[in-house]
Amino acid sequence: MNPSEREAFIIQKYKQEEKLMILLYAQWCVNHELDPVMIYEKAYPHQPKNQQLVDAIDQTLPKAEADPVPLSSLLEVLSWFEQNELAFYVSEVANHLDLR
Repeated sequence: MNPSEREAFIIQKYKQEEKLMILLYAQWCVNHELDPVMIYEKAYPHQPKNQQLVDAIDQTLPKAEADPVPLSSLLEVLSWFEQNELAFYVSEVANHLDLR
């Protein structure tokens, strides 16, 4: 694999993992009957609509059919992708609703 192919592969893997992170976040919200867009907009009020989030919401399962998403796992994954503001608001919501 030459350097440009390797770089393209790394970028592709990162994007796939990022999509999984967004889906995990959206599923956690659905599992707790929370609006993932609202929480995201509080974390990032000056960003435009996140189409990847909208797409992920469409892929979530109904709460009754979904596996639980532990808060600790979600926060860890958000930190891997340096989504610190979102992790902060997720923590705030979890604390407020006693979801820990």
